Amino acid sequence: MIRRNRRYSLPLTALVSTFLLLIVSGCSTGADHQATGAGTSPTAASNSTSGVSIRVGQTGWGNLELGLKAAGLDDTLYTVHYNVFQGGNLILEAMAANQLDFGVTSEIPPIFASQAANGGSFKIIAVQQGSTLNQEVVVPKDSPIQSIAELKGKKVAFVKNTTAHYFLLKMLEEAGLTWSDISPVELTTADGHSALISGKVEALASYGNAIISAHQNEAITIASAKDILSGSFLVAASDQALADEDQKKALADYLERINKFNEWARTHQEEWAQITADSTHQPLEQALKTYRDGEAQRPSRIVAISDNALKSEQDVADTFQQAGIFDQAVDVSRFWSDVLSDQLPAAEGK
Repeated sequence: MIRRNRRYSLPLTALVSTFLLLIVSGCSTGADHQATGAGTSPTAASNSTSGVSIRVGQTGWGNLELGLKAAGLDDTLYTVHYNVFQGGNLILEAMAANQLDFGVTSEIPPIFASQAANGGSFKIIAVQQGSTLNQEVVVPKDSPIQSIAELKGKKVAFVKNTTAHYFLLKMLEEAGLTWSDISPVELTTADGHSALISGKVEALASYGNAIISAHQNEAITIASAKDILSGSFLVAASDQALADEDQKKALADYLERINKFNEWARTHQEEWAQITADSTHQPLEQALKTYRDGEAQRPSRIVAISDNALKSEQDVADTFQQAGIFDQAVDVSRFWSDVLSDQLPAAEGK
């Protein structure tokens, strides 16, 4: 396997009247890797994908690349280039700049990305069903704050245009507060965690490894988004890749491999937890518990787009519009496509 490192400094796209996905953190650092092979598992991909390449964006750490390799599913006829970003918003920024072909995000980044030029140059082609755990608002261990209502007038770090932005809005509304009642601080996942443990902010709304790391530093959860979020993570592909028949075949094969990996992980839990622990610098027991809890809540699975999934994202878009972030309603159906739906498992309760 050939490995290279590349630093991206992607231009920001100006739509300054709204909270855009491109204004989060200026640039992101991606680790770009290639995976190549001559096999055809799990299905006999068309020979036309030989010589094709797809550029995959990942969030947090290289879970897709490491997962497919561990499961023996990285033997693709096509070449896969991997890049790691700190959030799904930055994945879609890279896609709009024609730097990526594929990525998985929460429901929120595509809404903002669709407001950019050319509608962001992407389509939602599938849904990854997954856990909503480790999406929380936390405070330091010695904080007197015990509820969302007590955040009034406090500095709260959050990751802009992500699930953290969305669930913080919903939690404030439920507590009888508005966005203007707090002092929101826009930070990346890593910077938000650092700001919390250094005392620069009084609370953190974040997800994933940032929340896991915060708990390692004895942070206290004051609210969880596990019952606020849908568990739908959206699979985005670039318009350029979807316009190329061979790249589209490679994407279909890649999605099937992800589902095969999910099946492998469920039967190799300790092996996968060890890989996760090594990559995220957490104890094996914690990585294993996080995986098991997540799978118990909602098993990871790629499925075709559905009316229910589209309706869920429309509700999210309407929430942002009602909060005054968008001047006009956003029709999310404009950037959804069923181009690969006949090659994917159907969602339950369509």
